[in-house]
Amino acid sequence: MGRHRGGRALLQAGGGRPRAGRWRLPALLAGTGLVLGLVLALVVLAWQSGVGGTGPPGRAGGTAADLGWGFTHTQYSADLGQDGARKAAVTALSADPLPQNQHIMGWGADNPEPRPGAYNFSDLDRRVALMRRSGGAPVLTLCCAPDWMKGGGTRTDWSQKSLEKAPERAHYRDFAKLAGVIAARYPDVRHFIVWNEFKGFYDESRNRWDYEGYTELYNLVYKEVKKRNRHALVGGPYVVMDSEAPGSETNASRLQGDWGVVDQRAIDALEYWDEHKEGADFVVVDGSSYTRTGSRTLPDEFAATAKFADVTTWLNRTTGLPVWWAEWYVEPADAHDERKLWTEPHRVAVQAVAMMRLAESGAAAAFYWNPEEQGPDCPGCLWRSTELGDGGGGLPMLGLLSRFAKEFPPGADFRPVDVEGADGARLRTLAAGDALLVVNTSDRGVTARVDGRTVDLGAYEARWL
Repeated sequence: MGRHRGGRALLQAGGGRPRAGRWRLPALLAGTGLVLGLVLALVVLAWQSGVGGTGPPGRAGGTAADLGWGFTHTQYSADLGQDGARKAAVTALSADPLPQNQHIMGWGADNPEPRPGAYNFSDLDRRVALMRRSGGAPVLTLCCAPDWMKGGGTRTDWSQKSLEKAPERAHYRDFAKLAGVIAARYPDVRHFIVWNEFKGFYDESRNRWDYEGYTELYNLVYKEVKKRNRHALVGGPYVVMDSEAPGSETNASRLQGDWGVVDQRAIDALEYWDEHKEGADFVVVDGSSYTRTGSRTLPDEFAATAKFADVTTWLNRTTGLPVWWAEWYVEPADAHDERKLWTEPHRVAVQAVAMMRLAESGAAAAFYWNPEEQGPDCPGCLWRSTELGDGGGGLPMLGLLSRFAKEFPPGADFRPVDVEGADGARLRTLAAGDALLVVNTSDRGVTARVDGRTVDLGAYEARWL
């Protein structure tokens, strides 16, 4: 337990640290980004004020918590690389701006406080500037912690083992103070997630999560961020909703379906946090549609995505909070933790169906974990690497994510779709207003009548009608 659901992405954070010279920019470049960022911040603030109404009575976070579809930056992003490629990426992202999430340490950001009271925000400034330039609503995940807060010294250990450590209890208030400094530094950032996947909070002696420790840290961070940024919305606990195959009895919960059964330890952690939190504007989880043991997609990779809908429905009912998915995964990894077994059409098709499930069940926000790399081979990436001279252009997953965000925002009024023909059972559809997305879940071409028109779809084709 306690492993990272997006395994290689965590190694991209610090264990696979970039080559020398890639972590810091000259002060002049950093300053230019900040000046431009301050101007664009006014635009972001105006946009966020427009969506930040009170929402339905009694609904924590109001409509400001309904960020919709976005993505998370990992180690390699469009803030570094070839000038032309970086500009191309910003252009692609600006066409239909998406909410963007960045961790405060790791995943492309250096240690923000290597020594007590000595701050280093150069990398985080650059990432926030990128989010501002591309027009996306910025989100910050308050993870991870400087080494001196977790038993280390002033030297940053970028190994996965070190990065996954939680702050020692004696330093909970120090971490909360750091979170407050960050909240004050970026006043246009309105959304904050506290920690990541309970990293470092697993109690091996009791074989369960240390949800008491996490909740204590969460409450301190929540109050500090709210004090430093009165517009801030804060959520947690970002627990992994792991599941095993149907019929599994060990740590089995009542939250189950044909896709499997959720681990009771995750349920316990979430329910404790929900009962003892001192406030929250949204609830955050992550998870995969495949089982933890054996990485099985049941009954198949498309049907297994029903898990996202079932978990979202349960969270809505249990917490009454807007539901955020900080990460979601549909493609099992190989022995090297690589997700390269499917073709890109197959991958996009399953992602599309997963997003349909999340949208239909009322998810308020969902962030795609962008597995960006430095080279041209990058399955599932949103844009071609900006390290390439011809990089920066949008890839199929960005096209799906951007269009989906525009056509199916939170609260969309979905309508039924009439599907006829022998191949109709192989199609998955979602429609709202004039927008209709059709996905062929088969590895062969199909023909069917969809909303009164004849449609021919290639293998694993996802098409907007």
